[in-house]
Amino acid sequence: MSEPRTSTPRRITWLSGRGETAVIVLVSLLATAATMFWSYQVKVRCGGAPFDADGRSANWPSGNPGGIIPCYSDLMYLWLGRDINNHVFPYIHGGIGGDGTLFGGVVEYPVLSGLMMYVGAIGAHTDTEFFNQTALLLAPFGFAITVMLALMVRWWALLWAATPPLVLYSFHNWELPVVATAVAAIAVMTWGGSIDRGTGRRRLPLRTAAIVASVLLAISFCLKLYPGIFVLPLAAYVLTGGAGGLRRVGRRGLDWVGAAWVAGAAVVTVVAIQLPFMVLGFDGWKAALTFQGRRRADVDTNSIWYWGLRYLTGTTDTYHSLVGVASPLLILVTFAVAMYLGWRHYRRIGVFPWIGVSGAMLAGFMLFHKVHSPQYTLWILPFFVLMRVRWQVIAVYLLTDIALDLTIFRLFPIRDAGDPLPWWVLTGVAGSVWVHAFLLVYLIGTLVRTPLREPLGSMTIRDDARVDRPDEQTSRPVPATDRA
Repeated sequence: MSEPRTSTPRRITWLSGRGETAVIVLVSLLATAATMFWSYQVKVRCGGAPFDADGRSANWPSGNPGGIIPCYSDLMYLWLGRDINNHVFPYIHGGIGGDGTLFGGVVEYPVLSGLMMYVGAIGAHTDTEFFNQTALLLAPFGFAITVMLALMVRWWALLWAATPPLVLYSFHNWELPVVATAVAAIAVMTWGGSIDRGTGRRRLPLRTAAIVASVLLAISFCLKLYPGIFVLPLAAYVLTGGAGGLRRVGRRGLDWVGAAWVAGAAVVTVVAIQLPFMVLGFDGWKAALTFQGRRRADVDTNSIWYWGLRYLTGTTDTYHSLVGVASPLLILVTFAVAMYLGWRHYRRIGVFPWIGVSGAMLAGFMLFHKVHSPQYTLWILPFFVLMRVRWQVIAVYLLTDIALDLTIFRLFPIRDAGDPLPWWVLTGVAGSVWVHAFLLVYLIGTLVRTPLREPLGSMTIRDDARVDRPDEQTSRPVPATDRA
């Protein structure tokens, strides 16, 4: 008789080869420091003495006209117009006027971003001081993202740390904190789902890890909205038993209680963060939502609507009405498509690909939203790092992103001056928008089945794992490339 097969846990080796890991993290951090310092040097050119009575630099908004990379950033732009320069605590005393103008400290971002703006302005008297202090607040989040990615996918972290987006957008807007918390949610699931070398078991129960990740996504939602959509695929991942509980789920059914805990943790966290602002200044809190709801898909929103539908309808009321209906409707459709594809993938291999579904949902949001700011590249970039996206797709996306950044911020001053737009500016902006659009469509359809990079893709699976399908009696091992 043959010996019975024993169950040997497969460990994810986050810290296997500690010396190599230390080298990877160090090199990645040095690359991050270089790209973010470069970003700072580019953006600070729009500031500096002399300043007017409001603290606005005479170099704003173009800095040195000979610079290759435009120095415009929202950090300096928003010094005026939102009472940041007056050090008004955000939301509590403000509102929105009939013409859509925000006042009384209201900013158009969720409350935690508004708080970061307020903190960055403490003690500042000019746009440049505000920029410098805000850059100091943001930089640690960029380093944190690098460390987490390096521990999850090792040298692939350089795709984040040493590529143009970090130069172009580190200090363009308040994106680094939201990306950091979203990546942290994935890191928690990765670490929690890894196998402890001493016990041979998960470091954290699936529900516990997912609840912590859900809280992080809720915090991220209160910085910028998009990570909130990742809670749905995360709940579906728990519902279906994750990657290590397939046999248990196959026998006992779906884990509705665990999925409810994940969703409930996100809701409770969002309410806890938002409620003080709602109670102390409901009109100001609501004004930020109203502003975004009224925002139109114009030239400064950089969307397929302006560079596509506008040619058929013109910028008429009909155009804005169509966009107002079609944009949220198509976003919801892409969410449903991503979840459907994820569920099909689960039925095929027994693991719900929550990271891939999250990326596909984000691609749909970026594609059809009324606003597609260039710095949104920082949102999608971690998915390029974590998943085996085709290198051609990544290369084209990043190259057209450079073309977009080099042209869109030259379009605005030319337009404002009433001069005709050069052909190369129009081609750079419109062409980049549509190349990105086609790539986002591709990502919606493929990210769900795109494997994760190693060692991230090998986490939390035992060698003897089997899938008990509801519709068949036989089972087979889960392929290593599909483990997530």
